[in-house]
Amino acid sequence: MTQLQQGGPRTQRAPEQAPVPIGLPAQRRSTWAVRSRRLRAVGTTEPGRLQIIGAVLALLVVAFGAVTALEISHRASAADDVVGRSQPLSADAANIYRSLADADTMAASGFLAGAQEPEAVQDQYRKDIEEAARLLVKASANTDSSTRSWQEITTLNELLPVYTGLIERARANNRQGLPLGGAYLRYANRKMTDELLPAAERLYAAETGRLEGDSADARRWPFLSLAAGIVVLGALVWTQRRNYHRTNRVFNHGLLVATAAASVVLLWLAVGHTVARTELRSAMVHGQESLDVLNNARINSLKARANENLTLVARGAVLTADGSADQYERDYTTGMKALGAQLKQARRLADDESGSAPVAGAARSVTEWQDRHRTARATDDQGDYDGALKQIIGAEDSTGQSFHQVDSALRKALAHEQGEFTAAAEDGRGALRGLPTGAAALAVLGAVGAILGVNRRLSEYR
Repeated sequence: MTQLQQGGPRTQRAPEQAPVPIGLPAQRRSTWAVRSRRLRAVGTTEPGRLQIIGAVLALLVVAFGAVTALEISHRASAADDVVGRSQPLSADAANIYRSLADADTMAASGFLAGAQEPEAVQDQYRKDIEEAARLLVKASANTDSSTRSWQEITTLNELLPVYTGLIERARANNRQGLPLGGAYLRYANRKMTDELLPAAERLYAAETGRLEGDSADARRWPFLSLAAGIVVLGALVWTQRRNYHRTNRVFNHGLLVATAAASVVLLWLAVGHTVARTELRSAMVHGQESLDVLNNARINSLKARANENLTLVARGAVLTADGSADQYERDYTTGMKALGAQLKQARRLADDESGSAPVAGAARSVTEWQDRHRTARATDDQGDYDGALKQIIGAEDSTGQSFHQVDSALRKALAHEQGEFTAAAEDGRGALRGLPTGAAALAVLGAVGAILGVNRRLSEYR
């Protein structure tokens, strides 16, 4: 049978080709294969291995410097916030609370003085209101509108004009000898006690929480940077040990420079962050905690003074829910108990004589204040209102004199603790200063040193 009969000439089958990745052009596939073969060839020779080692070392050192710079920049920024933003805002919030409480105290003191309100009392009231308004403007300028602090600032801005309007009505009626003035004053006090001061307290709590968060961020250990530094030093030591076993040469200047640079960065990182962490923690424990207790103590003293004054203003018109006692007298007693407990706590937190001495002085004045208050209440209960009034707002041997001694001592203690906080926080921030830039510069130096050290070995093969 002929080939035509059998279906024509047979065709030869083409040899099978290896499968190639789908989607890559032939030229790119060829280039990839060539590069792969070259890389495998380089890895089988000592010069090739040295090139790979040099590239990996340089990459590791640069990565170590970059990670350190990024992590420490974040912590340094948080430390800056502690010193320059969150703590000042927390202090401003405390001063807003104090100014409002003091304004309420001055308003009650002025009302007790009668139609001829002392000019000093009026001036102090105006200063307190102006200070509160100024600090609210400052706080709103430094607060995000989506935060809780912004809501409290808005509430305070809305309520403050309402309160001052009530005080002015109380004064106007008091000057005319109308009993309605006392009702306006009591209403203003309730507005302050039930709405303004709670909003100020929530603002203070929010800002103090932000301070604690910033401090915690600044004190968080840079574990990634520390781990990267250990890996880099291990790689450099391994490379130098390998070099020694192959050449019997102890030193390679380039690799020594890289090792020294990485060691300096790691040591700077560990020591600098440890110092910063210690100082920032000291600022919170020995500074902010004391400030928090002292601020609350001062506010309680102001509220107790206002309630003491209002006891005489109301003359028994405002009773507790069960009708068994005067409401303002009950609030005064509660506030003084809290004040005594906070002074004991503040004395325990004080870590030196300069901090504990004014707190001890305040405690002595509180005891004297309570003794004079009991005498004044006994005088009032006997029907001698004018005598009781003199013992409350008089110039000598009055509860007002004791209150001013307490307030002065607490101001001194607050100033001392604020200085302690600022000094410790500044030291903590200073320990991180320059580390991000220094780490980046030393990393570049280390990478260059590693490359030069490996190139020195490569030159021996040429």
